[in-house]
Amino acid sequence: MCTLEKRGNLFLLTLTGDNEHRFNPDAIATILSLLGQAKSQAKRGSVLITTGHGKFFSNGFDLAWAQASGSLTGAAERLHQMVESFKPVVGALLDLPMPTIAALNGHAAAAGLMLALSHDYIFMRKDRGVLYMSEVDIGLSMPDYFAAMVRSKIGTSAARREVLLSGKKIRGEEAVALGIVDSAAHDSAEGVVEATVGLAEKLAAKKWNGDVYASIRKSLYPELCEILGLKATIFATPKL
Repeated sequence: MCTLEKRGNLFLLTLTGDNEHRFNPDAIATILSLLGQAKSQAKRGSVLITTGHGKFFSNGFDLAWAQASGSLTGAAERLHQMVESFKPVVGALLDLPMPTIAALNGHAAAAGLMLALSHDYIFMRKDRGVLYMSEVDIGLSMPDYFAAMVRSKIGTSAARREVLLSGKKIRGEEAVALGIVDSAAHDSAEGVVEATVGLAEKLAAKKWNGDVYASIRKSLYPELCEILGLKATIFATPKL
């Protein structure tokens, strides 16, 4: 489902294969484990890039796995299991002691968009890929941390309405205009990764203290971090 590669100071987390990169319990556990590996190897100058192969960055939770339970009750229980098990993934990204960049190779929908928004920066392709929150279209309620993520990361009420209440599939240029992503000027998946590597190398050169970086990040999103059970660490003011 995914791999973690270390290139100098850069960690490259890749959702592999040409499928939709749906999140079921096994996939979620693997991503969480790889984020733990990146955290354990972090040092000054570390940066994480997350990307994928194929048409999809991620199309969200594995609804087919939920429906395979054979009953409405079983499906609801499996969906709840995925919602709860994905929560630590979001927490791990916000707590990761390094800058994080999502390089969207294709579509990012529902939990896939939440994965992207959990990063500090998001780059998209201009020729392919949409952002899409499908819940309003398929009749699913919004998990509390999903809603808090949107309130924390998407700045205007108009943009939040477009994302959550319109069922709209938002392409790269519009996503930049709405302030959801940072760049959508790339013609291929390789171009997106190349651009994010360029940004990552600039960030790595800063050689920031990763624990301080993570603490400042968490302080920016108090509502979201409270729901996730994260607390910002207070560091002593250095002497000048």
